[in-house]
Amino acid sequence: MLFADVEKNLKPKIEYFQQLGIVGSDMGKFLSWSSHVLRFSLEKTLIPNIEFLKKVLCNDKNNNYLIKALIRCGSLIRKFSDSRLARNAAFLESCGIVGSQLSVLMIRQPSLFVMKESIVRDSVSRAVDMGFSLKSKMFVYAMDSTLSLTNETIRRKLELVQSCGISKEESMEMFRISPILLQVSEGKLKFGIEFYLHTVKWPKSVLIRRPSCLMFSMEDRVVPRYKVFQMIMSKRLLGNKVKKLSFSSMLIMTEQRFLKFISRFGEDAEELLVAYRGHDLLVSSKQEFYLPH
Repeated sequence: MLFADVEKNLKPKIEYFQQLGIVGSDMGKFLSWSSHVLRFSLEKTLIPNIEFLKKVLCNDKNNNYLIKALIRCGSLIRKFSDSRLARNAAFLESCGIVGSQLSVLMIRQPSLFVMKESIVRDSVSRAVDMGFSLKSKMFVYAMDSTLSLTNETIRRKLELVQSCGISKEESMEMFRISPILLQVSEGKLKFGIEFYLHTVKWPKSVLIRRPSCLMFSMEDRVVPRYKVFQMIMSKRLLGNKVKKLSFSSMLIMTEQRFLKFISRFGEDAEELLVAYRGHDLLVSSKQEFYLPH
């Protein structure tokens, strides 16, 4: 790069990437991780490959998807990758993965598009073998989740869920509803399932319908919010409405919405905040919601 001609070689390529929207820190990440792209011909390699990617990434306003994909995998525009890109994209489209689904896969696993076609075919087969339908919107997430996992790892996670009293079919249903669950560590899975079933005392059917709850942080979200839920229920802070409050509804609230929910409880809000996060959050939340001393 030091010996490259700045005006004739480096500047036109960098300006081209800037025109695409790769600027500032994004440009720094892109060039530090994928500096090899500056060795390729702008007219013969970079522009043709970029134009092909734009066709794959539908409804890509301001090239947002394109930029994410390039930063994650600069190999998408390496020399000779255009033919592999085309073949893999064509195969995925033949499987029914088109439009926004193809875009999702490109963003989440851009490297998949420049892998050997046999690996792409195997990724599709593994998702199908797990029971995911090619017509399901979750199919691309299943491919994303299983791509970096061995069959042995997937088997262990399924057996771990089943060891908690959940049947094989029920465990498969949980992963079909939320395939990203496969990326959760075995330790977190076990702790989460036991907490929801034995501490929160959810019926097993609730957890099976809402497996995404197992992806929340147990330490920072689930356990602290359950403490708040218990206090609200035990003190009947909602009066006659207390029976209408569910832990699952509290669990899916955004952080901001949850804090505003707590702030509604007047004098009891401070105690709830301390139970939730302790003194630091109490101070910051007072400033935001003007809670009484």
